[in-house]
Amino acid sequence: MSGSRDSLPEGLRPETLAIRTALPPSQYGENSEALFLTSGYVQPDSETSARRFAASEDFTYSRTSNPTVRSLEARLAAMEGTEGCIATSTGMGAILLLIMGVLKAGDHVICSRSVFGSTINLFAKEFGKFGVETTFVSQTDLDEWRAAVKPATRLLFAETPTNPLTEICDIRALADLAHAAGALLVVDNSFCSPALQQPASLGADLVMHSGTKYLDGQGRVMAGALCGPNSLIKDVFAPVIRTAGMTLSPFNAWVVLKGLETLGLRMKAHSENALAVARWLEARSEVARVYYPGLASHPQHELAMRQQLGGQGGAVVAFELHGQHGDTSPEAARAAAFHVIDSTRVLSVATNLGDTKSIITHPATTSHGRLSEAQRQAAGISQGLVRLAVGLEHVDDITDDLLRGLSTLNTLK
Repeated sequence: MSGSRDSLPEGLRPETLAIRTALPPSQYGENSEALFLTSGYVQPDSETSARRFAASEDFTYSRTSNPTVRSLEARLAAMEGTEGCIATSTGMGAILLLIMGVLKAGDHVICSRSVFGSTINLFAKEFGKFGVETTFVSQTDLDEWRAAVKPATRLLFAETPTNPLTEICDIRALADLAHAAGALLVVDNSFCSPALQQPASLGADLVMHSGTKYLDGQGRVMAGALCGPNSLIKDVFAPVIRTAGMTLSPFNAWVVLKGLETLGLRMKAHSENALAVARWLEARSEVARVYYPGLASHPQHELAMRQQLGGQGGAVVAFELHGQHGDTSPEAARAAAFHVIDSTRVLSVATNLGDTKSIITHPATTSHGRLSEAQRQAAGISQGLVRLAVGLEHVDDITDDLLRGLSTLNTLK
């Protein structure tokens, strides 16, 4: 749970909060936040030990509290503009904590069908076994969300932009819909991060993060988080994590904590590079369609520019390839996608994103590979789709690397 930042003056800007928010330094006065690698804490006496274990506020055991983790939680809460934050071992761990904390058998969830494949499986498959029902709807069609509401609806879940098609949902409209139904709105903010988007300011009740992505920013560690009011963070989720133990390690917390200090600078540079690459791809005859919120051709461009701070589009670009020689079959589209990916020499062929290194992947066989073909089609994930998480290399080197495959597509048989 997030710690205090009472020593800082009010009204600090996000860039300052990203650097200065943390627990107070130790007696040694370190300027860079300390890394506390300890599983337990020595108590001065039995009475103090009993009080601290009962209150679950002070440091007793690192599954429930750790100074480094608390500093990360305080910083991320400050950046998201929420009362509190609770950190988890992964982004999926954060969603697991969310479900275990607020749902029970018989409850109903409405979820965008365009979210990350593992999120779909967690809601539909794993928690379906325990009696939680999930209805999947169009990310962008508010009428579908509204029509899906039932008396048992307790949660609306969306990620915006989505992975990998960068679809944008209207956060404020979904918040109004959720609250009218007596439900919570949860927004996965992993793609934008608080540097580009603050869902709580638009009415979201909880903000979820995969800190593995841009919060870390260099592809080093796994992390997750939920940000929101203390009535949920402290009173609902803290007891669950104490028991279930999807706890973030102190080392990973420290890495992400330091990553947050450069988040604003990185996201601005990522967005500038991504927009340049998206415009370049849109001009290529080999590319059937480009998905990027910063492009005027994106269906939700205006909404994205209103919701995302500074009108920045983020770092993720997806593009669809034509089948070659008039062949429009899924097999031909997949062969084209594989050719472009495999022709790269600079980009990393990997499934993560959020790194300084540009990463290219084939969603239909990776992030959404465990879904059924029907689920992939419903989510718009075709065999010809390629996702590019644009890094911080020189933009011309990124486009030159893509050109190796694009310019030789006509050699495919």
